[in-house]
Amino acid sequence: MPQVISPQPALFASIRDALRGEAHYDFTRERIGRAILLLAIPMVLEMAMESLFAVVDMFWVAHVGADAVATVGLTEAVLTLLFSVAMGLSVATAAMVARRIGEKNPDGAAEAGAQAILLALAIAAVCGVAGAWFAPDILRLMGASSSIIATGAGYTRVIYGGSAAVMLLFIINAVFRGAGDAALAMRVLWIANLINIVLNPLLIFGLGPFPRLGVLGSGIGTTIGRSAGVLIQVWMLAGSKSRVVMRLRHFHVSPQSMARLVRLSTGGIFQYFVGMASWIAMVRMVSSFGSAAVAGYTVAMRVFIFAILPSWGMANAAATLVGQNLGANRPDRAEQSVWRAGLYNMIFLGVVAAVFIIFAGPLISIFTTDPAVVPIAVNALRVVSYGYVFYAWGMVIAQAFNGAGDTYTPTAISIGTSWVLQMPLAWLLAFKLGLGPEGVFMSIAISASIYAVVALVLFRRGTWKGRKL
Repeated sequence: MPQVISPQPALFASIRDALRGEAHYDFTRERIGRAILLLAIPMVLEMAMESLFAVVDMFWVAHVGADAVATVGLTEAVLTLLFSVAMGLSVATAAMVARRIGEKNPDGAAEAGAQAILLALAIAAVCGVAGAWFAPDILRLMGASSSIIATGAGYTRVIYGGSAAVMLLFIINAVFRGAGDAALAMRVLWIANLINIVLNPLLIFGLGPFPRLGVLGSGIGTTIGRSAGVLIQVWMLAGSKSRVVMRLRHFHVSPQSMARLVRLSTGGIFQYFVGMASWIAMVRMVSSFGSAAVAGYTVAMRVFIFAILPSWGMANAAATLVGQNLGANRPDRAEQSVWRAGLYNMIFLGVVAAVFIIFAGPLISIFTTDPAVVPIAVNALRVVSYGYVFYAWGMVIAQAFNGAGDTYTPTAISIGTSWVLQMPLAWLLAFKLGLGPEGVFMSIAISASIYAVVALVLFRRGTWKGRKL
């Protein structure tokens, strides 16, 4: 009797199941284009939700005034140091979980995720206490005026006090992504953002029974939203909603797993620290041209991030496919996945760049109509958008290295393009050549484009295929 092969579910039905988190696919066997689609769609939506935290906050805070906007910009410039740690640790977490899933070892994946959570909590405790205690000094160090410090110190304290929520959102969602459960990560951020969207205007403007807290209300609403997201993540991990099911027995310090995680995280953390330190330097340079320049730069970067974070979803899909396929001993399939994801990402960001360049003015006017801020923000958005096609490849290739466990190659490229090139170039263009803030914007586009070219050349060598985790 001939073997009966069950028909493969229709594409739209598969996408629906992936978004619901009800179907568990073997991404080492699915067709590459299909695997990218099934992973990338929920990851793109997850990153879109992450970007909404920034956009929603900025939309409401912009109605408070330029000092409030500058407060958010300066606070988050330094908070990016915590983000660099969270993102670096999440890179290592996702890589280890993906490799174990590819090896068909879900218990090992659970142990790797539990070790990452313990490490994240320890880091968050230190950063949260220090950041909340020294909030005014942090703003002062970043060049804030006395009025900004008086307006925003409370916001800064609350945001840093919520460091644990920031860290755990990143780490646990990395566990979901590494396992291929991108829909769960997406769902968490949907709920967290809904809470944030509702609370921000209520607390900022004192609507109904809520007190009028100004920019402080934005910090409280954002922290509550993130904390609610973490509680949902824990419920999913403990309730068998994910491929990775964690139990109390996984939450012991395993020297071997912890050492491997720390080793991988060091490269990942430093990789993002390099970029974030450069980001802080850019904000500091822009602040030399006044509050309007900082506000314009901050608004433009929020719009920029809104587009770039969904694109990170495509890059994260590539990282998951690399990790799982290397775990399944299929390195050629891992490489093919990266080239396909890069092509899709380039098409997406190319369209976004065209929209931003043509409609920069109307887009910025959604957030602010301040005549001193709008021209700077419009110019920043247009200049940075010219590098979008390069950003597309740079993101995917960097995450491919990370997914393979090679966190040091993208770190080295970041050092060269951010510290050796971008910061000196920004100083030269902005101050020596008299281009002002536009010189800073130009340096960002130029250095990111060079990053992508170098990353592509090194990726083609294929040494990442032999990384052991």
